[in-house]
Parts: sequence; structure tokens; C-alpha cells
Amino acid sequence: MLVLIKGAGDLATGVALRLYRAGMDVVMTEIAQPTAVRRTVAFCQCIYDGTARVEGVAARRVNTRTEICTCLERGEVPVRVDPKAQVRTWFPFDGEVDAVLAKRNLGTRMDDAPVVVALGPGFTAGIDCHAVIETKRGHYLGRVITRGSAIPNTGVPGDVGGYTSERLIRACRDGVFEPVASIGDTVAQGDVVARVDGEPVYAQMSGMVRGMLPGGLRVRAGMKAGDIDPRCSYGHCFTVSDKARAVGGGVLEALLAFQPGARGKREGERSWNG
Repeated sequence: MLVLIKGAGDLATGVALRLYRAGMDVVMTEIAQPTAVRRTVAFCQCIYDGTARVEGVAARRVNTRTEICTCLERGEVPVRVDPKAQVRTWFPFDGEVDAVLAKRNLGTRMDDAPVVVALGPGFTAGIDCHAVIETKRGHYLGRVITRGSAIPNTGVPGDVGGYTSERLIRACRDGVFEPVASIGDTVAQGDVVARVDGEPVYAQMSGMVRGMLPGGLRVRAGMKAGDIDPRCSYGHCFTVSDKARAVGGGVLEALLAFQPGARGKREGERSWNG
């Protein structure tokens, strides 16, 4: 299968890894200045650096159709700056995954590909797409929804180690962001972890910096700019999260379940089993 993934942040990357390891070819699209904070586990980092590697799988920034084909032949994941996903018309994609996580539908349609899957709130399965994958931490994380929508966005981050909103590093004002702490650093509550136009941004809790925006990026007041993990496991900073793996599993299930003829195959198996 050839699958288009819109978005290449950490959650989208977890999805891409699941599909890649299941033998699918993946093409990803991004904006010109990605804002994923978990840059060490996000293929969108190749937009800045040219290449990125997550858990042994390489991604490469590409532009042309030829570059995409070459990338796929090398076993890499091509990522193209293409906010409107125009690459969709270049190849006969078997599936499309909207992993932008905008909390609203920015243009994904059910007829974009033979199977269309969307992550999180903002989509209705059966109208916008074939399936929606639950992204809220908890009992239903990774669930494949074939009728209806995901749990509405609450604006409160999921609980990790007993912390929710405190985990986030947010821009204190509009301006240019400059990190002080690096991913993998241990910080204490009240430490200066970044600056925006020289104004300090303080850690709201103690823990390990798991995510941080790149320096030089223009941010808005209140914008998510980093993430602190109270579990303080260095390895967590460089591996895909449990959430991304669960969501990726849901996407894999949905893509296979909605392939033409898939239900017929299952019906045949039940008949064969008597």
C-alpha cells in the first residue's frame, strides 16, 4: 500500500513508523515551518535539517516527484512542504491519513483516497472520512471510530505522571523563540527554559525536557513551545510515545479494514470456519 500522511509531527511520525514497519510505503506533507516540539521523534525535523531519523528509520525533505520515488526506493520516508497536499494528485495513493491535529477539518474529504483516516477531534466518520482515530489519552486511546467523532478537545493535556497543564512550556508573549534548555536536560520548577524576545519562560514543574521548539521561530503568546516529562527517562526523549504507537495501531487497523474486499475476506474466513 502507498499511504499519504498529512502532517509529520511526533504523532504523525508514530503513525508513519507503524505503517512503514507493516510494509507500507509512506509519503508525508508538512508546512514550511513545522511547530512540533518533540523534534527528536518527528520526521518534520527534516524540513529544517534536510534529513531526520527516528528509531532507525530515515526521512528526507523532498520536492519533486522524482525525489519522492528515489526516496521510497531507498527505503526512506519522503517529506514535502505541501500544506494543501497537492502531492495527492501525483500518485495513486491507497490511503490518506490526516494527522495535522488542527482540531478541525482543514480540507480532508472522504473521496481523497480509497481509504481516508483522520486523527482526533474535528472529523466525523462516514462524512469527512472512513474512520476517525481517538487521540485522547485514556481508555479509548487508539480506538477506530467508524460512525461519529472523537472525544471533543478539552484544551487540557493528558495526564502523564500525575501532571497535565504543568507539563507544557508556553510562549510568554509574541516574538522570536530561543530555547535555553535542550531536549534531554533535567530542569527544576522555576528554571528559565527559554526566552521570547529576551523575556524568560519558566518551567512550571520539575522534570526532563522532552520537547522544545527550534530557535528563531516566531511564536504567539500562549503557544505550546515545549514539554517537560516528570518521569525523567532520557530514552523517552528519543523514542516514539505510547500514545503515538496506540494511535498508529488504530490507523493501521482502519487502513486494512476499509481496503476494498477486506470485509469480504473476513466473511469468507468465518464461512470457512463453519
